[in-house]
Amino acid sequence: MNLQMMTAAMKKIARLPLLVLVLCLTLTGCRLSVSLTGGTVDPRAKTVAITTFPNNASLVNPTLSQSFTTALKDKIQGQTPLTIVSNNGDYELEGEIVAYTISPVAIQGNETAAMNRLTITVNVRFTNSFDEEQNFEQSFSRYADYSSTQNLSTVEATLVSEISDALTDDIFNKAFVNW
Repeated sequence: MNLQMMTAAMKKIARLPLLVLVLCLTLTGCRLSVSLTGGTVDPRAKTVAITTFPNNASLVNPTLSQSFTTALKDKIQGQTPLTIVSNNGDYELEGEIVAYTISPVAIQGNETAAMNRLTITVNVRFTNSFDEEQNFEQSFSRYADYSSTQNLSTVEATLVSEISDALTDDIFNKAFVNW
């Protein structure tokens, strides 16, 4: 096989992925899902309603409800093409903060805690108006540890931010990445 024949064969092979894409679009009626960091959003979906997550925990952080809801909105707005609306979205996320606890961990020999753990649990309900099989209600819980030598009030904002980021990742993954 000479160089010209090899070049012609390689050009034909290079066009093959394009041909496959065109065939797929034709056969599927041009309905493709939008892929986002491994997840999908139905191409018909334009909006997501996210209601404020009230803090129903027995120990209440007064800013947690607003800061968590904002973090969730920011995550979804930054990772999807969806517009956030107050109600009647193509997707809906609602729920409540059900636990905000501080517990000792890493007990030392003198029976004092070397570390404390802040845990936040949220209950989430997700509704997909296009595919009811994707709907779920689930609790998500995350924690962060801090030294018992630190006063909670000095590290609380940082811990809440870290935990909120982890929770919003979990919720996003469950709703849009389907893990």
